[in-house]
Amino acid sequence: MEIIVSPLAAVQLLVSKHKVSHVVSLLGPETPHRSFSGITDANHLKLTFHDILAPSEGLTAPASDHVETLIAFLKARQGEDPMLIHCWAGISRSTASAFTAMCLYNPQVDEWRLAQQLRSLSHVATPNRRIVAFADDIMGRQGRMVDAIDAIGRGEEAYEGVIFQWKMTL
Repeated sequence: MEIIVSPLAAVQLLVSKHKVSHVVSLLGPETPHRSFSGITDANHLKLTFHDILAPSEGLTAPASDHVETLIAFLKARQGEDPMLIHCWAGISRSTASAFTAMCLYNPQVDEWRLAQQLRSLSHVATPNRRIVAFADDIMGRQGRMVDAIDAIGRGEEAYEGVIFQWKMTL
C-alpha cells in the first residue's frame, strides 16, 4: 500500500507519473472538483468542505458523514497501485485523511508512531484535528489518534505542502 499526498496543483502529474489508481479530493465549495486522466469516477472520491476546526456561519465544516464516506472508500479500495490524497494546499485536510488511512491500514500500529512517521515525511503537515477526531471515533481508537496528532503539533508555516509518499511496511 502506498499513499501519495499532494496539493491540488500537482495531482495530474503525480497520477500519471506514479500510475495512481485511486484519488481522494478534499476541496472547499468554492473550488470545483476536477477530473484526472486515468482515474475513473468510481475510483475518485470527491469531498467538499472547508478546512476549519469548528462549525462557522457561512462555511461548511468537516462532518462525521464526510469521514464515514472517506473510511468506506479507503476500505473498499482494491489493488496495489498507489492512492493519491489531496486538498488545496496539501497541508491539513489531505494529511488528516492520510493519517486516517495510515491508522486504518495499520490497526495494530501505535497511533503515536504513525503520527511520527507523518511528521518525518512532511515538516509542514498540520492534520485537520476535526477530521482526525471523527476518524478516531468511527474507528474506535479512543482518542489515541487525536492525542497523537496533538503530540506532533502544527507543522511549519507554508503556502503549499510538500509532496510525500507513505508506504506500508508490514
